[in-house]
Amino acid sequence: MHSNNLSLYHINRASSLSENAPLLIMLHGYGSDENDLFSFASELPEELFIISARAPYPMQPYGNAWYAINFDAEQRKWNDNEQAKMSCDLISTFIDEVTANYPVNKDNVTLLGFSQGSILSYAVALSYPNKVKNIVALSGYVNHDILPKNKSKEDYQHLDFYCSHGSVDQVIPVDWARQTPNFLKSLNIKHHYSEFPVGHGVAPQNFYEFKDWLSKRI
Repeated sequence: MHSNNLSLYHINRASSLSENAPLLIMLHGYGSDENDLFSFASELPEELFIISARAPYPMQPYGNAWYAINFDAEQRKWNDNEQAKMSCDLISTFIDEVTANYPVNKDNVTLLGFSQGSILSYAVALSYPNKVKNIVALSGYVNHDILPKNKSKEDYQHLDFYCSHGSVDQVIPVDWARQTPNFLKSLNIKHHYSEFPVGHGVAPQNFYEFKDWLSKRI
């Protein structure tokens, strides 16, 4: 079962359950691929059915992106929000395909995203809240330009977010991430936010904290 658009994904680990397993879909960062978050898989609860997706836009000389980030001479950068919205829709369709073809519980889906994958995880959850339950958003932020315009509080009551960021992140400023808790609170969405004294990456204590958070929710 291959999506026409998400050109490659792989099952990082099948569940210890033979049916109705909680599903975890991992979304990598800009310039990486579906192997990037692989090291997480073996350490997470064995009930999880874990799939890692490859972003649809190939980069040179290697890696993939969920959407283009363009840099101009002044070192300002802008995101291709249309590509980001298309990737959001792609991931939504991918969730449908996975839940239709594997022995997983469509009502117990977790997205785990890093960086650009984290930004997309926010967008998917807030655009298609009926398709996900838990979101682990590592080193990302909420890009309001790719969210639906009419967000109703009722749609989001079941969602639960774990958000974390490095306090010395040189790629995505921590100030951007610090706006997330108030935004989620304004929509009455359950959430946990943590910072760790690292750059653009996941510290070991960060991993153990979100692992514990997730273990209590699947």
